[in-house]
Amino acid sequence: MIWYHSLNKPALTPPDWIFAPVWIILYIMMGLSLIIFFRCKKENKSGGIILFLSQFALNLMWSPVFFGNMNPKGALIIIVLMIIILAWTIIDFYKCSKAAALILLPYFLWICFAAYLNIEIVRLNPYL
Repeated sequence: MIWYHSLNKPALTPPDWIFAPVWIILYIMMGLSLIIFFRCKKENKSGGIILFLSQFALNLMWSPVFFGNMNPKGALIIIVLMIIILAWTIIDFYKCSKAAALILLPYFLWICFAAYLNIEIVRLNPYL
């Protein structure tokens, strides 16, 4: 984390303590959304499940790439793909359950905000 703290960051960067509670809430909401999706009456849910798992895999990849590899540019590629697949997941979930889709919206907004932070870190630290 010393590396991260040495970076130039945008003014809207939240304090470190905010990330753990936000992610706990978002992971709970993601799980709830997936449970609701599983319970809906849609016959073929495999596409939605694949989309959900794909965006979740990207979510799990982002931190090791950004922090572990100290690679904000690589992490930016991951987060852009995550936004695209998450949007597609929300659309697919909506076809089955509005509630399952709506519960994912705070997560989508947080990921978009994280992408903004990631873009700004790349921009403010051109030596990376």
